[in-house]
Amino acid sequence: MENTDNPNLDRQIADRLKALRRARGWPLDELARRSGLSRATLSRLENAEVSATAAALGKLCAAHGLALSQLMRMVEDEFTPLLPAAVQPLWTDPASGQRRHSVSPPARGLAGEVLRCELPPFCDIRYDAPPRRGLEHHLLMLDGCLEISVDGQSYRLQAGDCLRYRLSGASAFRTGDAPARYLLFIV
Repeated sequence: MENTDNPNLDRQIADRLKALRRARGWPLDELARRSGLSRATLSRLENAEVSATAAALGKLCAAHGLALSQLMRMVEDEFTPLLPAAVQPLWTDPASGQRRHSVSPPARGLAGEVLRCELPPFCDIRYDAPPRRGLEHHLLMLDGCLEISVDGQSYRLQAGDCLRYRLSGASAFRTGDAPARYLLFIV
């Protein structure tokens, strides 16, 4: 499956994933062991034969000790201080339908980031481990309801609610019969 929102994005992600693995000197088997993804899946991802899902990217980022936002910033090479809405990168998870708009201009030298996320109804996304332990999130609900589980603690958020947390273990995001939209501030 190809990311139809930005067809070049799959190729850029594939190239970055391959470069990260090679920089560590890991064969595909080692990355498979560390990430829990099969060697065949990793090969297809690195060759841009399939689009990476949020779950797969989460496992790969955890294996590399990176936040997903850091991986996406690595895909972007240039920094401009203004990022108009019309050109904000959009990534769509082919498995869940989750849409992530990278609202803040990507920059390797800057730490904070803002994502605008949209989850369809009956969406369930689970991450076995954080991309980087201690990563701070501020999640501000815009529309809908979202049930979030962070390190075994569950929260139900509605429009206007804000949840601030640090990632140290598993997390999950679930919607009910309506879509959910939120801003995610990553520090």
